[in-house]
Amino acid sequence: MKTSTVMANKKALPKVASHAEWDAARTALLAKEKAATRAMDALAAERRRLPMVPVERHYTFTGPEGELSLIDLFHGRRQLIVYCAMLEPGAAPCSGCSMVMDNIGHNLAHVNARDTTFVFTSPAPQEDIKALQQRMSWSAPWYTDHGRRFADDFGAGKGFALNVFIHDDEQRIYRTYFTTDRGGELFDTHFRLLDLTPYGRQENWEDSPEGRPQTPPYEWWRMHDEYSD
Repeated sequence: MKTSTVMANKKALPKVASHAEWDAARTALLAKEKAATRAMDALAAERRRLPMVPVERHYTFTGPEGELSLIDLFHGRRQLIVYCAMLEPGAAPCSGCSMVMDNIGHNLAHVNARDTTFVFTSPAPQEDIKALQQRMSWSAPWYTDHGRRFADDFGAGKGFALNVFIHDDEQRIYRTYFTTDRGGELFDTHFRLLDLTPYGRQENWEDSPEGRPQTPPYEWWRMHDEYSD
């Protein structure tokens, strides 16, 4: 029903063009896409040159293997990426953080192959985490952050955050990067795919032609087993 309603609105469709017109417009867009790619490469190069700051406090976590320290979360690798996910004890999971887990919560072999470990942390106890992992078929490492000390110290507050760490040969740990808010979209492949389509993400903050379907952000987000199709 929703699809037929959208298709009935001619304003919701891109204008029809000849192949030559389409090819010219696509070529012009391609030049901008290549420039954006080069800009992202330059930004990544600048990110790699950020200084690092030592981690002074001791943090403890609980995982399937018991209690661990921050250095244990590296699992023998040099670099560590930690995503502080929004899952409080006994609370419903965050649909946004769950989207991230849907994208990267399964097989991290390619990341591990580059001497890098990726983990999730949350204040929720392991029994809550394990139950959600089983329900959603996620297998990425996910640890309990004791008392939210780690999340509070590294920018998550009551939301989410991503931090990157590295350790030296003496296993001293340093923080090298932090992001939150829309920085989390780096992991959301579904947004990247929707951005390729005429309708985009269909959220009302987007600059889209008149008549395209749009709803408020967040409201349509669901756990992946809660969509109707």
